Amino acid sequence: MTKPLSIDLRQRMVGAVADGGSLRVVAARFGVAPSSVSNVSRRWRETGSVAPRKIGGDRRSQVIEARRDWLLELVADTPDLTLREIRAALSEVGVAVGHGTVWRFFDRHDISVKKKPRTPPSKTGRT
Repeated sequence: MTKPLSIDLRQRMVGAVADGGSLRVVAARFGVAPSSVSNVSRRWRETGSVAPRKIGGDRRSQVIEARRDWLLELVADTPDLTLREIRAALSEVGVAVGHGTVWRFFDRHDISVKKKPRTPPSKTGRT
């Protein structure tokens, strides 16, 4: 995984752009891509900070986490729901998520429902 540019380099790039340097000239001067200079400059204009944002991590779970209480209540009321049925229930309330998103939600909240066998195991196979 790549590392973010150092704060010192980011500050020098923003300073060079503020002094009137074009993105391409500043990028060539510091040995970075023009898009890096553009992104750091935009971040400076919008937030006043050149600090990098968090790299990686889950950016999509907030969709399902917004329905956390409703979803946990649904599973508490009907514990034998499959992931497919849970996805269908979520889509009925306007939340379109994938199978993996639902699985990771329950994994994050340490919820694991083991299905019970429908028929008892056969005793004839035992000796």
